[in-house]
Amino acid sequence: MPRPLLALSTMVAAGVLTTGALAAPATAQPQAAPHGISVRDTAIARAQAHVHRHADTFGFGAGQALQVKDVVIDADGTQHVRFERTYRGLPVVGGDFVVHQKADGSLKGSSHARARKVALTSVTPAVDAKGTAAGALQRSRGLVRSARSTPELIVWAADGTARLAWRTTVQGLGDKGQPHGEVFVTDARSGAAIENYDAEREATGTGHSEYTGDVAIDTTQQADGTFALIDPTRKHVTKDARNVSASSLNSSSGTLFTDADNVWGDGRKFSTDRSTAAVDAHVNTAKTFDYYKSTFGRNGIKNDGRGATVFVHVGTNWDNAQWSDSCFCMMTGDGDGTTDPEQVDLDTMGHEMTHGVTSATANLRYSGESGGLNEATSDILGTMVEWYANNPVDTPDYLFSDQSTPPWLRRFDKPSLDGRSADYWSKSVGRLDVHNSSGVGNHWFYLASEGSGSKTINGVTYNSPTYNGSTVTGIGNKKASAIWYRALTVYMTSTTDYKGARTATLNAAKDLYGATSTEYATVAAAWSAVNVA
Repeated sequence: MPRPLLALSTMVAAGVLTTGALAAPATAQPQAAPHGISVRDTAIARAQAHVHRHADTFGFGAGQALQVKDVVIDADGTQHVRFERTYRGLPVVGGDFVVHQKADGSLKGSSHARARKVALTSVTPAVDAKGTAAGALQRSRGLVRSARSTPELIVWAADGTARLAWRTTVQGLGDKGQPHGEVFVTDARSGAAIENYDAEREATGTGHSEYTGDVAIDTTQQADGTFALIDPTRKHVTKDARNVSASSLNSSSGTLFTDADNVWGDGRKFSTDRSTAAVDAHVNTAKTFDYYKSTFGRNGIKNDGRGATVFVHVGTNWDNAQWSDSCFCMMTGDGDGTTDPEQVDLDTMGHEMTHGVTSATANLRYSGESGGLNEATSDILGTMVEWYANNPVDTPDYLFSDQSTPPWLRRFDKPSLDGRSADYWSKSVGRLDVHNSSGVGNHWFYLASEGSGSKTINGVTYNSPTYNGSTVTGIGNKKASAIWYRALTVYMTSTTDYKGARTATLNAAKDLYGATSTEYATVAAAWSAVNVA
């Protein structure tokens, strides 16, 4: 809904070191490396010799080959060489091990996956590749669309017992048009299913954001090794709308953000690096998800774990952001190009995602007083996302959209300071634009949280008046927002007005804290202070 104006470094190699049967005699000893060979190469050579010398310990036998996966050398010279294996040319899943060596090259120990010995009577499958590919496509229906299937013969030994298997990767598109893959492992003799899992892998990258400094960003590593702005836990996907208008977008539109090194953005406002806005949008959507999950136990917008599609660079100089129920999308613009940067700061992203929460619960009509309550809900809980994140760069406050629409778009202590919003309820409030009638709810929230009068919070000075000249003492924003959320999800309906919101929040306060509690009395006093009786 529119918002106007609003542990030394690791070295990796993948070279095959030995092939076929045992390539070195069982009595082979680690040899000193010739002059000019690196410490790493020496460590690999010594580890290879140890595997041959202690073949029974490592389960290394005929038909096997070693492949270096990783080498770590500690500061004291201790060496850790990680090997994967193939058997008769086939990758072995669950047959990897690590050789641990002292600085002088002597064997210190080993770490093993479940499979030690790997041997099969035959590597000829009874189930052919074509049938396996077709079966995987059938099993992937509902998970992957526009799919293609690629089978690979492997030795599967993840449970400790080696068997011939097909590992089939189905690649296509996910529910938001993003690249998505599923892997299906089946027994190559019987065709029985063994396991299946996502082809993509979770990763954590570094984002240079516009509004919150350098941040960790949850991404997904794809089959081709690149990283994508697909949150593996919260399931939202962040895309570049390529300046298409909001009305033209659906969840399959746009271009998924991908990157080779998992380092995103340049940290500048009005950035020419299109991924910079995506950093804030992606991370702040995650913060909003986490706020609802950790505070209220709510698993996503609809409480079903489903992630949204998040678009940045919507429209041309579109100084706005909005939520779309039909698209299940958040859409953010680039600002006005001069004063207002990209609309992707913490409270803005929290605001838009909260519109989705409201739609999934009370579904407050977007007109009249219920429309003002709808906007107030997004302002209140979006601001609480900012307080939850407690980011030192974007300090929590009661100024909505102060980062992306400086000095602020709306404020809570005295909403009328924007020249449009209502501080108090009157019979004409319902005729205001919903972004301005929201002032009554926002003012209630500030009074319930912090109380009336002048005070400075996190470096910002506020001075909140009351309609009836009363003095209100706040109960803190955590309690006030908990009361509002319960009222929204339990007591409000699509046509709730401000008088109904008073009743709903009093019921919520009674449920949470009791009818004789300070919290209940403060809720009532704050509503009276904004002329809602």
